[in-house]
Amino acid sequence: MSDSAAVLFANDAFYVAFLNHDMKAMDDLWACGAMVSCIHPGWNHLTGREAVIESWARILANHNGPTFKVSGASVSIYKDTAVVICYEVFDDQTVVATNIFLREQNEWRIIHHQAGFSPPPNSDVIEQRATIQ
Repeated sequence: MSDSAAVLFANDAFYVAFLNHDMKAMDDLWACGAMVSCIHPGWNHLTGREAVIESWARILANHNGPTFKVSGASVSIYKDTAVVICYEVFDDQTVVATNIFLREQNEWRIIHHQAGFSPPPNSDVIEQRATIQ
C-alpha cells in the first residue's frame, strides 16, 4: 500500500471510530510517543495525549450526537508526517478539518486534529473521494 493510501486509510479509520463512538479504536489511532494536540470547534486548544483522549471520551460518550459525512479528503506527505484536509458535512453546517499524522513504529498515527466551521465544499472537492457515513 502506498503512503498516501495508508494515510487516507488511517484518516478513514479515525472517522469510523468517531461515527461509531468507538473509544478503543479512537485511542489506538493517536500517537503515543509524540506530543499530540486537538482543537474541537468551540473548544480551547488541548495539548497532551491525556487531555486529547479525555476530550474524545467525552465526545464519543454522547450517542445522540449529530451524524455527518466526510468528503474531499486530500493528503500531503512530508517524509514521516502527513496532512489530511477534509470536510465534515452535517445536515445544517460544514466543518473543514485538518488531521496531521506521524509515522510511528511503521503505522500512521494522528498527532493533531483541528476542525472549524466552513462553507460547504465545491462539488469537485466532494467528488475527489467517496464519502464515509
